[in-house]
Amino acid sequence: MDTIKINKIHCYGYTGFLPEEQVLGQWFEVNLTLWVDLAPAGKSDDIADTLDYRNAIAQVKHLIKTKKFTLVEKLAHAIAQSVLDLNLVQKVKVELAKPSPPIPNFSGNIAIEITREKPY
Repeated sequence: MDTIKINKIHCYGYTGFLPEEQVLGQWFEVNLTLWVDLAPAGKSDDIADTLDYRNAIAQVKHLIKTKKFTLVEKLAHAIAQSVLDLNLVQKVKVELAKPSPPIPNFSGNIAIEITREKPY
């Protein structure tokens, strides 16, 4: 199966365990790998035969901006389910990172990665 990779979707949102994360918010970064059959579009050169990845980007941004979850695991799951609902996507890998988590004396980032498939 072929893939489309969408990297570095930056968006401000309100998911987090700490109360201030859900009030003040923070930046998130998302990378997606979408498993899609690209052969039809490769033959036709027609966007109707492939995934318009602008829709995937819009869905990710909408979820991050509008949903408040306690755990990033829940946000990543919601993103995966939303992307799997797009036409032609058979499988998705979501890499979700908090570039600046509110952890004292920690200058790294926190990231999780999940992979989900459509049931056959």
